[in-house]
Amino acid sequence: MTATDPAAGDDSLFILTACLLTPARFPSVLGDDYPAACAALGLEPYEEGYGLVFGQDGTGARWTVVVDDVSLVAVAVAAWDCGMAYDLSPGEDSVVAGLPGWPLAVVTRAPGVPAPHDPEPEEGDPAPLSPPAEGGWSPAHRRLGADEVALRWHEWRERTDPGAAPDPESPAPPGPDPYDGVRAALDELRGYLVEPPPVGRVRSSGSGRGEARTIRADGPGWSLAARTGDMAFVLLDARPGEVFPVARGPRLPALLEALDALAVRSS
Repeated sequence: MTATDPAAGDDSLFILTACLLTPARFPSVLGDDYPAACAALGLEPYEEGYGLVFGQDGTGARWTVVVDDVSLVAVAVAAWDCGMAYDLSPGEDSVVAGLPGWPLAVVTRAPGVPAPHDPEPEEGDPAPLSPPAEGGWSPAHRRLGADEVALRWHEWRERTDPGAAPDPESPAPPGPDPYDGVRAALDELRGYLVEPPPVGRVRSSGSGRGEARTIRADGPGWSLAARTGDMAFVLLDARPGEVFPVARGPRLPALLEALDALAVRSS
């Protein structure tokens, strides 16, 4: 990470962290797919993508700087993920936009400047970006929850008995069933195989263990986190905070393999 000299004035940017905004890897808090995530920031969904740099100016105000030097940001993020230092300093000619606020919760702060706060608005400025409020439940919370399940897969997997996980493909019992929403989500996923969804709505990444892939998919009101060769978990807007395990059953393996073939891959 890098911080400019405080003597440079209020317009200097103290860079705290960064992330990618590409078809294969974007902050899901912004939307169900890559075009939606770009639209949330007022950006065109270019195939090459962007880098998002989060920092504070000399007054401590939060800023999200959008750059088109995706490779530079990718190298920095990879280095930080490995615990290595990296001086991220995008050139001014790579800056696409400067947006007030942060769409993600950033826990670090720049030294020697006031505490993070939204910049004073000027006429015509967009509303400051902000992460979802804690303790609520919204599509953004649901997608973040699915991201957390995918990230901590083995913890969720260890606490789930595959034999006790329901198979939504089996006939539904009479009356209200919390798995009705799960069945609807799986039906929509099968629809993606017939009519491909917007780019980035289904994403696949290496799991780090053998040939298994991590699948993340989203749709109106639902999110899925799964592993090929294993089971899945579904989160629903209609069921705040709940995570529904989905047993492999007879049809899930083929669905996950087909989604992996359809997905945008990040690694």
